[in-house]
Amino acid sequence: MINKTGADMANELNPGLKAVLDERYGHILPGMSDTVIEMAYGQFYARPGLDLKSRYIATIAALAAMGGQTGPQLRINIEAGLKVGLSETEIAEVIWQMALYGGLPAAINALNTFTSICEDG
Repeated sequence: MINKTGADMANELNPGLKAVLDERYGHILPGMSDTVIEMAYGQFYARPGLDLKSRYIATIAALAAMGGQTGPQLRINIEAGLKVGLSETEIAEVIWQMALYGGLPAAINALNTFTSICEDG
């Protein structure tokens, strides 16, 4: 069963995530949504030691450095980062810093994801 703290955090930061995962993957991987939410939110984001802003900085940085294939995950985590108090400037700077490690194409792809969120906003 899902860790209550993880489920609550997922609902607060990414409302509807469980339903989206169930709809997309539940027919081929029953219980996958519970595993993702329990692991990501219950076992990682709810851990002590770092505040949520710091965790989202780390997550956004990693996804940005990994490149364009992480666009959907990057979008979800940028939106959650904004919800926990990251500023647009902080997010842009984190992404740009990753140009040094993931390369310019990866950073530009991440910036494109970020600007689309700001435009939707």
